[in-house]
Amino acid sequence: MVANRVVLASSNKGKLRELQQLLQQREVELLPQSEFGVADAEETGLSFVENAIIKARHACDVTGLPSVADDSGIEVDALNGEPGIYSARYSGVTGDGADEANNRRLLKALKNFTENERTARFRCIIVYLRHATDPVPLICQGTWEGRILTEASGSNGFGYDPIFYVPTHQCSSAELPQEVKDAISHRGQALQKLLTCWSSLP
Repeated sequence: MVANRVVLASSNKGKLRELQQLLQQREVELLPQSEFGVADAEETGLSFVENAIIKARHACDVTGLPSVADDSGIEVDALNGEPGIYSARYSGVTGDGADEANNRRLLKALKNFTENERTARFRCIIVYLRHATDPVPLICQGTWEGRILTEASGSNGFGYDPIFYVPTHQCSSAELPQEVKDAISHRGQALQKLLTCWSSLP
């Protein structure tokens, strides 16, 4: 049976909020790694899967608890899939101003592209490790198709949400109510898959 206390291998407050809301339905207490003094792991992988496993294993190793890590990003077709795994570090800015700086850089990179050329998707990989040496991590993926707007719109969410247009709802991700975003987003999809497998884990 999966432990009720699980560490989130991230310092991202937006991710913590989203994942806590989704996991509380299974009575899982998701604790941020910062509560245990765990620093962010260095993301040296070359894929979302590699980076998620690196982060989850690091949190397990330090805390001795099971951990969940997600690695996610936005892929823009016109930019050959960039920023991809480098989405959080795209602008080179860290801290509170990173989201806005990343959005500005992406909008600038797409300045001369038409609406039809601005297709993009959010991708998320969520990994669950029972312990640091878990040889069979549970890996779940979610993908959310859309396109990049020409300017930011909306104040909900975080990251690239204000410039990601959701065709099914005709608004930006940052204009969606949280419960709607939880149901259809890349992270929501990946986590629902994780929850489906949750009860069968040893």
